[in-house]
Amino acid sequence: MSYVVAVIAPGAMGSAIGKRLCENGAKVRTSLKGRGDASRARADASGMEDVEDSLIASSDFILSVVPPAEALGLVTRLAPELERAKRKPIFIDCNAVSPQSVAAIGDVVAASGTPFVDGCIIGSPPKPGAQSPAFYVSGPSARDVSVLTQLGLDIRHLEAPIGAASALKMSYAGITKGLVGLAAAMILSADRAGAGPALREELERSQPALLKRFMTTLPEMYPKAYRWVAEMQEIAQFAGDDHAAQAIYSGLASLYAQLAQDQETDRTEIGSIDRFLASR
Repeated sequence: MSYVVAVIAPGAMGSAIGKRLCENGAKVRTSLKGRGDASRARADASGMEDVEDSLIASSDFILSVVPPAEALGLVTRLAPELERAKRKPIFIDCNAVSPQSVAAIGDVVAASGTPFVDGCIIGSPPKPGAQSPAFYVSGPSARDVSVLTQLGLDIRHLEAPIGAASALKMSYAGITKGLVGLAAAMILSADRAGAGPALREELERSQPALLKRFMTTLPEMYPKAYRWVAEMQEIAQFAGDDHAAQAIYSGLASLYAQLAQDQETDRTEIGSIDRFLASR
């Protein structure tokens, strides 16, 4: 059986997922509403077809892969077409949002009569010859998306309700991206205090594995910092009544906003981090 899968939107992750699905025999649709030339080029290169929302809603599966701040707006936009669809797709929210946010997204989808699955993606965009990132899914309809394994995706089912997959993403990203933010903050603080070289020497001596990790993850973060702002805000919301944890991730959201602005302007702070990582 040939499946029709809609992937919104064709960013770096979405277009790579679309390409993997196409390579494994799926017909892949997307929507380029509000997207620029770069998104169109990625969609074309991946074999994705740009269609109207009515055809998105008539797919077998819809994978939402958008920045966290756009996740609710997407389902609100698609809701009328989902409600009109005679044969409902399975809607999988794959975004880095909190369980609280995914519950609100799921409510909009469920109101249209469409099955909803809470999902999260852990790992880098799929590349030719490499394994797919892990797609964790939870909720009553989660078992129904296992067929996507046949289309090249690494689907991992959680025997848990809606919210569990998103909680996993928040926890995992809180550690991995949180560590990147902490490293950036302390490198910049050490640099301002004149202790940067000494900090690097000590990391090289006593924490070589951490330093090696930072030499990869910090430069990779610069172009993504703007996207991580909303993700840190979602993690702060996930922390709930733990005010200390909320403060940590609200602070990291501000840090990533600061670094994103620096990336787009004079790269003063990013330059300081680069010099720290390059020094011997």
